[in-house]
Amino acid sequence: MLRGFLLLEAGLLVAASLVHGGMLLQGHAHSQARIAEAVIAAVLLLAWALSLVWPQRTRRLALWAQAFAFVGTLVGLSTILIGIGPQSAPDKVFHFALLGLLLAGLRFARRAPKGVS
Repeated sequence: MLRGFLLLEAGLLVAASLVHGGMLLQGHAHSQARIAEAVIAAVLLLAWALSLVWPQRTRRLALWAQAFAFVGTLVGLSTILIGIGPQSAPDKVFHFALLGLLLAGLRFARRAPKGVS
């Protein structure tokens, strides 16, 4: 389940990065958002991959990666709200929904017994 959260979150961020790279939708390109989302997705995917190598560390990896993603998403949402980042309604909805998913993942990981994969 923890690995599932990591893959889902990473997948959503990869999709957002592709949107901001102009590869999935036209008119939503934003290079800084594309880079930030790609970096966050990479961290989540790295945590997922490392959890396959060290299953006993899955909980800790999930906590750290999702915390990093949560902070990065908060920064992204903050830039939107102060007028620096992309200003579309879908961007705002995406960031709020992603924050909710990351909080759920963090809560699940926090409550998981140590050594759980």
